[in-house]
Amino acid sequence: MTTVSTEPITDKEQLFEDELLPHADALYNFAYHLTYNEEDANDLVQDTFMKAFRFINSFDSGTNAKAWLFKILKNGFINEYRRKKKEPSKVDYEDIIAYQDADEDKGGVAFDLREDIFDGMMGDEITIALNSLPIDFKTVILLCDIEGFTYEEIAKIIDIPIGTVRSRLHRARNMLKESLKEYAEKMGYKK
Repeated sequence: MTTVSTEPITDKEQLFEDELLPHADALYNFAYHLTYNEEDANDLVQDTFMKAFRFINSFDSGTNAKAWLFKILKNGFINEYRRKKKEPSKVDYEDIIAYQDADEDKGGVAFDLREDIFDGMMGDEITIALNSLPIDFKTVILLCDIEGFTYEEIAKIIDIPIGTVRSRLHRARNMLKESLKEYAEKMGYKK
């Protein structure tokens, strides 16, 4: 038998539900573009929401909740990246055994969730070009062109001056333009 809590929702919980939770999908998309791993993206979003709830008193209701959450997520990603970079490489023995025991007929077939997510949205060439950008440039492209943040919001999210945002965005777009030049011509786009 399950019991239903009769405790009233606190202001903190209401603020969390009303202003922060609606951004879960956007956070997941950004986290996935940073990690390219469904499990890591989910963990990063969950960690972001836990931190947001813990520090909700520092959030000003009515301000840009999405930018606040993205900043928490970005900082969490950077901290985890730095932590993992310091760790020695690990190999899971169970993964090796599972790989060796896999059926012969399945050998060599890889499943990439990104193909399903982006199927029909953009060609593999565009995804590859975006993925090949250095993280600083990829981050500004994702925040500006995918998530629609303003330059000012991006500057606050990634803690850099607005001029640096503009510079990185300009350079990132030029890198993408150069790497996609052949693909664009093949698809019928002309200079």
